[in-house]
Amino acid sequence: MLNLERLRTLDALARHGSVSAAADALHVTTSAVSQQLGKLEREVGQRLLAKNGRGVRLTDAGRLLSEHAARILSQVELAQSDLEAHRGQVVGELRLSAFPTAARGLFPAALAELRGRHPGLRVRSSELEPEQGVAGVVRGDLDLAVVLDWYNKPMPVPDGLVKAPLLDDPADVAIPAGHRLADREEVDLAEFAEDEWITWGEGEFCHEWLMFTLRSKGIEPLVGHRAGETHTQLGLVAAGLGVCIAPLLGRHPVPDGIVLVPLAQRVRRHVYVVWRADADRRPSIRAAVEALRTAAQRTAARRLG
Repeated sequence: MLNLERLRTLDALARHGSVSAAADALHVTTSAVSQQLGKLEREVGQRLLAKNGRGVRLTDAGRLLSEHAARILSQVELAQSDLEAHRGQVVGELRLSAFPTAARGLFPAALAELRGRHPGLRVRSSELEPEQGVAGVVRGDLDLAVVLDWYNKPMPVPDGLVKAPLLDDPADVAIPAGHRLADREEVDLAEFAEDEWITWGEGEFCHEWLMFTLRSKGIEPLVGHRAGETHTQLGLVAAGLGVCIAPLLGRHPVPDGIVLVPLAQRVRRHVYVVWRADADRRPSIRAAVEALRTAAQRTAARRLG
């Protein structure tokens, strides 16, 4: 009889590519991972791992069993979802992530509502960039992730995931109060060809979007500073060190010394939540999506007000 936890360990190794990464994903030690895989090898009577430099790789038997393990674990997830749905109670543990401005703008209200309405549900939240959140849901490290894409640069969602829209998040350009365009009612991105940009980290989805969008207008961006947090970017703008894109969600309070000017392109981010299709019937998933939608609606209502 194959042991489910050992199959879960093998699946983690196959997904993450190393013993240490699998240990991090499973929140156990590397020794525990090695012990579980050693026991699994003895159970099946075949070598599942082979040395590969300083690490390990899956043998043919290991790859074969890991493929079965992924399907078995998916079926277990589906069975758990069905049992939760049959019981109809929002209990257990829920792991979710959001990119920083959504974590600031949506999580406080949404998670407080979940705690108040469902005291038997334990929620663990973290800040992760969109790509990391999607990857975490695919791997099974997360149950849900709040992610985004831009009006002109969609983010592909892997097969096997479900997504639900939360809100459209408009973005302005933040410029120092003494900037030459500070008195304009709206501006075009092309007018910032000579300005230094304060942007996100190299490789992050929002940074890649900004580079893509400016280059599509024939502008080679001048990147002066990088900061993952919106408030850090705004602080640099207030000091006169450049300009930045400032989406509405999570940007308040805006520091003194900054003017926010709408863009003629009506730049928007699409914010949505993703989860695995095989967990779709879990009451905890549905409760979390409902709470996030309520928080998003309140945010939109405050914007209109």
